[in-house]
Formats: sequence, C-alpha cells, structure tokens
Amino acid sequence: MIAHRGASGYLPEHTLASKVMAYAMQADYIEQDVVLSKDDVPIVIHDILLDDVTNVLEKYPNRKREDGRYYVIDFTFEEIKTLVVTERFDSETGLQIYPNRFPKGTSSFRLHSLQDEIELIQGLNKSTGKNIGIYPEIKKPEFHHENGKDISKIVLNILSDYGYKTKNDKCIVQSFDAVELERIRKELKSQLFLVQLMEFSEQKNLLEFYASYADGIGPWYKHLISSKTADGFSFTPLIKEAHKLDLVVHPYTFREDQLDEFDSFEQMIDVIIHQAGADGGFTDFPNRMREILQAKL
Repeated sequence: MIAHRGASGYLPEHTLASKVMAYAMQADYIEQDVVLSKDDVPIVIHDILLDDVTNVLEKYPNRKREDGRYYVIDFTFEEIKTLVVTERFDSETGLQIYPNRFPKGTSSFRLHSLQDEIELIQGLNKSTGKNIGIYPEIKKPEFHHENGKDISKIVLNILSDYGYKTKNDKCIVQSFDAVELERIRKELKSQLFLVQLMEFSEQKNLLEFYASYADGIGPWYKHLISSKTADGFSFTPLIKEAHKLDLVVHPYTFREDQLDEFDSFEQMIDVIIHQAGADGGFTDFPNRMREILQAKL
C-alpha cells in the first residue's frame, strides 16, 4: 500500500504533515513527486506548477511565464519555502478540487525538499523501529532537460547519499516517461526497483519493452477493468500479462471520495486487489485501505 502524496485524503498533499499522518497509518511506502527548483533542489510537489496548491499568485504576482502559469523551476528553494501550501484547487475558479477534504486556506503548511522528507521518514523509522519505504516519482524529465537540468541524476545522487542504492533498499523510483526510466536503468546504471507508470490503455502493447528495464508497472486502475455487469466485473489481461513478465502491478489511485463505478471503497479495493490481482496500489486514504485489506485477511 502506497500513501499517494501522503495521507492526502486528510491533509494537503505532499506536506510533511500529510507524510507524518501516512506514516502513522502504517503505509508500506510513502510517495514523493519530485520537481527541481531554480537552484537544483528537488522539491516535493505533484506538478511542475505552483499555481494549484500555493499562494504564489499573491506572493509573487509578477513571476509568471507568458502562459500565465508559475513554474517551480523559476524559483529558488528559499523563495519556495516562503509560499503557503493549501488543499489543491482550480487555479482559474479558486474552488477546492475535493470539497470535503481539509479546508482550503486554513492552518499553515509549506513546501519542502526531497532531503527534508527522506530525513523525516528515516528518522521515524529509527524512532519507531519500522522500515517504511519511499516511492519517488521523477516528474516531467523532458521539461527539465529542456530547461538545462538533469533531474534524474540529481535525484539518484541524493537517494544514494541516503542509502537507497539497490532493490533491497526500501525505495521504488517511478516515472511516466519511459525513455527516462530506461535511461535511469541503462545509462545512469541505477539498481533501484523501477516502476513504469502508464497513462494510456494502448501502453499494454509495450509490456515486453517495459520489462527490459523496469520491475513493475503503475497503470490507471480503469485500464484493468474491461466491463461491469449485474454479475460483477470482468478484467483486461494487463495484470496477467505483466505477471508473466515478472512485473509487479501498482495501480493508481484508490480514493474513498471518488468511487466512480464502484458502490463502496470496500468494493473498489476488493475488485482491483483481490479479483483483478493487483499487487498493491496508491491511495489517498491509507488507513481505510489498510483496514479493508486486514479485514479481508
């Protein structure tokens, strides 16, 4: 079970508070989306943009690009630390994306570096005696290359400095960019556990290629379901084909407040994990997913 952006169903995503809560909820891994700052500090934030989770418009009104957006890469780490983080909202309307989650604009949260978060999780591992892992995602590597930055090399060096070097270390690196993830394995010689994220159903035809460098896949859970009838769900062959290639399958995202075709969160987890056969998954509600999985056992 991977805590998706921390315990993001309860606290603003990718805040240290959200990560502490996810840790207390006994997630197996805690996710870190990583983007570089202007001075090459890996920032834990879901996107290359600051608009949708911070007060950057109020703090730095004249720092947007021609497209009207504010990019992490245009700000130093010291500048980024001055921003207030809030629950994710629509930058055009200002409305909170998940209205029943932590109230937008309340309390006090900040952005932090990958190093900050690693030290938090490793510190908690030491003080609690647990061994909860990290699950960093390399965000938009092509964008970073276009802006003269090698995000993968920087992140891998930091992971190595903190002891994450092999598949036996509790660290899984993920990316949607197949070219970059293959580069991480073959050119940058990483021995970490790698997961290829999948956005489109057509990517099922690339499983053999993914297996040439990755250890697992992270598909959208909808791509595991072929149909729903009165008798239940039927499934695509994606998981079976992945398992034949020794690829683990970690679908995204299990949300109790976004059930889509499911009648309950319990059903969602049962269908994807127990019926379809996924090996784990990303969730905004790690305590609820753990409760449901343990109840099934």
